Amino acid sequence: MNVKQRTIQSEIAISGIGLHTGKIVNMTIKPAAEFHWYKFKRVDLEGQPVVAVDADNVTDTSRGTTITQNGASVSTIEHLMAAFVGLQIDNALIEIDGPEVPILDGSSKIYLEKLLEVGFVDQEADRDYYEIKDNIAYVEKDRKVEIIAMPLDGYRLTCMIDFNSPVLGSQHAAISNISEFQNEIASSRTFCFLHELESLLNHNLIKGGDLSNAIVIVDKEVSKEELDKLSGLFNKSVEVANEGILNNIQLRYQNEPARHKLLDMIGDLALVGRPLKGHIMAARPGHAANAAFAKKIKAQIKRDRNRKHTKVYDPNMTPVYDTVQIMNILPHRQPFLMVDKILELSETHVIGLKNVTMNEDLFMGHFPGAPVFPGVLQIEAMAQTGGILVLNTVPDPQNWLTLFLKIENARFKNQVTPGDTIIFHLELLEPIRRGIARMKGVGMVGDKVASEAELMAQIVKVKGN
Repeated sequence: MNVKQRTIQSEIAISGIGLHTGKIVNMTIKPAAEFHWYKFKRVDLEGQPVVAVDADNVTDTSRGTTITQNGASVSTIEHLMAAFVGLQIDNALIEIDGPEVPILDGSSKIYLEKLLEVGFVDQEADRDYYEIKDNIAYVEKDRKVEIIAMPLDGYRLTCMIDFNSPVLGSQHAAISNISEFQNEIASSRTFCFLHELESLLNHNLIKGGDLSNAIVIVDKEVSKEELDKLSGLFNKSVEVANEGILNNIQLRYQNEPARHKLLDMIGDLALVGRPLKGHIMAARPGHAANAAFAKKIKAQIKRDRNRKHTKVYDPNMTPVYDTVQIMNILPHRQPFLMVDKILELSETHVIGLKNVTMNEDLFMGHFPGAPVFPGVLQIEAMAQTGGILVLNTVPDPQNWLTLFLKIENARFKNQVTPGDTIIFHLELLEPIRRGIARMKGVGMVGDKVASEAELMAQIVKVKGN
């Protein structure tokens, strides 16, 4: 049984202080459509720019994860993202009136409680998992960071931290299934070392830190003068507890720092843009490594998508539609009919074929001394192939037209010349809604990619029919 995507049932308002800015931030988390994933909208800025949670948008990982897009940034996103992933929420829009997500208690606990209060609603589309098929590894030798993703039918995470600290030592945390996040990981708070705290204070950072939202590890001798100074800064009596931490808070778990690193990792891996299936094992992870690893997974997703299209089809195989049948569906005619055969057709993909021959009229004017099949006509042929897929969803397709709305990310990688056969593979990026289809198309000559693009088209009824 396929698991459906889900979003929240109704919107949630959350306010709190940003850890580093020290300013009150107001957020409204809203339900979002299928395949939306997580996006922020900076409602305090002109034009209310949207920032997508995507590894390609990461601009800073020094004190949390910051993403930037359309001239706007949002920082410290990881604890909220972990709550979404931990509750297996697929789609949400976060309207925010400042540059930083509220720190709250330094964990995901309050976010998780608020989300649970409103509940969830299942959507029509199946959850868009990316399943790890082969090991994906990331290593930073100088920092002794290692992260590896391995195949698993589920989402399991294991984390080890080792700061060469007499107080922390080595700590491990793990969950065998993402459903354990709520009870085992969500309430684990962020932590820092006392010397880091002093440095941040000296540089006028952590303005929102009030010693209630972080575990402070004391890994050196501290004088009474230093403790008095901290007491004055935070307006609170500060001492070193037996566990080697400041007495500002009590540990929720003996290995709370390791559990929080696991929380951060879950939140940061939301940057992949899809829910994951696999076992992630990490040694000494941090925001920079997590973001780099998310990028590596994204790159693998792209390779996998392209690998799907490298299947070499036999041009002589029995087609689903031949040229005459195609002309019963598409309104195009020579010299502008660009598809000769349909080799495969399903509800979500189509494979079409175009034979490029020297006797086509266009070669009289397009580099006649060195004929090349134009890239724009490759896109047209790709679109006509996609048109077969879209028109296959309506009765009497001859009474409908497919019209371009948008072409994005078009690339031309290898020349196509007379004598070549181009195989076009188009796949829906999301379900067709209100006659609008978004497709990813790839044109192959043999085992080489000739062209690729993302297309958006709309089907409209022919006037008079």
